[in-house]
Amino acid sequence: MAQNPTESLKTTPLIDQHIAAGGRMVPFGGYNLPVQYLIGIMAEHKWTREAAGLFDVSHMGPSFLTLNNPSGDAEADHAEIASIIEPLICGDIAGLRLGQIRYTLLLNETGGAIDDLMVARSPQHPGSLYIVVNASTKDGDFARIAAAAGGRATLHRADDDALMALQGPQAVAVLAAMVPGVSELGFMEYAPFDWGGEKLIIARSGYTGEDGLEVLCPAGTAPRLWDALLADDRVKPIGLGARDSLRLEASLPLYGHDLDETVSPIEADLGFAVSKRRREAGDFPGASRILAERDGGLSRVRVGLIVEGAPAREGAKILDADGTAIGMVTSGGFAPSLGKAIALGFVPPRYAETGRKLQISVRGRAQSAEIVPTPFVPHRYFRKPKAS
Repeated sequence: MAQNPTESLKTTPLIDQHIAAGGRMVPFGGYNLPVQYLIGIMAEHKWTREAAGLFDVSHMGPSFLTLNNPSGDAEADHAEIASIIEPLICGDIAGLRLGQIRYTLLLNETGGAIDDLMVARSPQHPGSLYIVVNASTKDGDFARIAAAAGGRATLHRADDDALMALQGPQAVAVLAAMVPGVSELGFMEYAPFDWGGEKLIIARSGYTGEDGLEVLCPAGTAPRLWDALLADDRVKPIGLGARDSLRLEASLPLYGHDLDETVSPIEADLGFAVSKRRREAGDFPGASRILAERDGGLSRVRVGLIVEGAPAREGAKILDADGTAIGMVTSGGFAPSLGKAIALGFVPPRYAETGRKLQISVRGRAQSAEIVPTPFVPHRYFRKPKAS
């Protein structure tokens, strides 16, 4: 008897909700996940931009890194836990405020990206970090972090719990009606909250370019929370297809496509993730390469392109005006918000200026393309007013 290919896939705590909602399930990162629901990818994309979309992202890698023997001095304990993770990444973790989240990259010794991840300082527990890594790399990432921790700290995986993302201009209002206080979070801040006696870890962040929240909750609580959110008319379930088109419009990199172990933060146009203190100290993996690239020593750089005609997919060759191959598309597709095909890819810096006319080979046919500023659709993150 032939084996069902889905039998070897992992499922999230929300599998029954997806099936009941008509989700079209596909393999993704070793999990059985919905690529779309009944209304389709285009409608899901637009709904998220206009109201609130609910995503199951439980395949991701949430975790907590906690000191084994905290001293009781909050600042000293934070410095200690930061000293464990910082040698692996390019971000300033020691300088985080309570509850602050930082986007950073896990780097190899030559400055290539092993993964991109979020690292946050606990608002309640000194000497503890909340870390979320990508699904496709989480086992290797966790092993690397645990090895760095040695006997000083313990990495507690939380990827058996449920992680969901509520994204869009109505997202915070929806969740705030259920969980008072979440509207006080600023972009890239997180805190624990109580919902019906259950602890939720809620971060104001996401992967769509919209304002929104990511919620970590116990597996047993997830179906009830999912259903409660969908009971609000402003919320619809959204699948992987719209998640990808939303992040592409927002020009957010997808690991394994726009980032890999050969790509540095500077090449990927993620120079902001190399924190100032770390640059000045030069104390992160691949610092010599990355600092040289910041000073102009680049051979390629990630750019955004508007493509005329059919969408260009990953692997399509980017051509100069004469038809010579100069680079490659790493992500591409149709942008529902713009009604145009868009792409991300790498080209030599001399071709990267805004307005440069190029071509992309799509199924053997050269189509016109133009370098444009990114993000393609402006981010709408919520940022707290600075104190006067």
